[in-house]
Amino acid sequence: MAVLQGVFPILPTIFDAHGALDERGTEAVFEYILAAGAAGVVFPGLASEYDMLSLEERLHLTACIGRWNRGRVPFIVGASAKTLEDAVRLARAGGEAGAEAAMVLTPHALAGDAAAMAAFFARLGSESGVAVMLQNAPAPMGVGLGVDEVVALTAQVPAIAYVKEETMPSGHRITALSERASDSVQAVFGGAGARYVLDELARGAVGTMPACEITEVHVAMLAAWADGDRDRARDLFERTLPLLSMQAVFRWRLTKAILLRRGLIGSDHVRAPGPSLDRHDQQELTILLDRIGDLLPMDTVPGQATRHSA
Repeated sequence: MAVLQGVFPILPTIFDAHGALDERGTEAVFEYILAAGAAGVVFPGLASEYDMLSLEERLHLTACIGRWNRGRVPFIVGASAKTLEDAVRLARAGGEAGAEAAMVLTPHALAGDAAAMAAFFARLGSESGVAVMLQNAPAPMGVGLGVDEVVALTAQVPAIAYVKEETMPSGHRITALSERASDSVQAVFGGAGARYVLDELARGAVGTMPACEITEVHVAMLAAWADGDRDRARDLFERTLPLLSMQAVFRWRLTKAILLRRGLIGSDHVRAPGPSLDRHDQQELTILLDRIGDLLPMDTVPGQATRHSA
């Protein structure tokens, strides 16, 4: 099996205006991600509002992705859960849907107990039958293991094939993991919305897992990097930063606001708490999208002229 690499956007969960699952809208975004050239897809992640979904909803949508995907691109299932039993169930469901790995956060309850952490991930791998991606995110989302702890954990648990490193400074940590854990893990991905993606790639990361609303730009950025055109990659990176700064505040609300503007979804409803965009934010978003309009297929953005992606 080939090593996973490239742009793996997080598929958001789309809801209707009343907060119910919108399968058609979620499928439309899934198809957009694939059409934009993504190497694969991740569901659910934080950008999917996974902690606002019931276990049954997560299992249902995971099965839907298997049907929609039909093996076209690698799929990473998010299997973080409050109990090992639920994590195993979610990872197994991902495997049945064709997932090549299960991305799982370090459990808060096991912080500081290296033996228990290793036992958790070992059981997850053996009982689910799916390769594990260790998501090393900082508190409050995860535990934020130190580099020594990650190296030791991956050495003890062969099921951990990948690491998604999101604890700051991610670049330093990716350098250390690339040097010290290369015998125990296949590859390291960056995260944090691709806000540090070029530094991460320069330090050994093989890919990134951003939110999905500008997938075309992230795909073009990593393609330029792979081709050795670092100036082009940096130009694209710098042009995304104002939008990524805004996304750091509004998170899933910004993602859905852009998807709505692009005509991909019918409602930008979110379940997760957080600040909403007011009319000034909407005006700023219009300006920011216009400034990268040459990089996006803007025919789906109301009020914009048709353009083609770079």
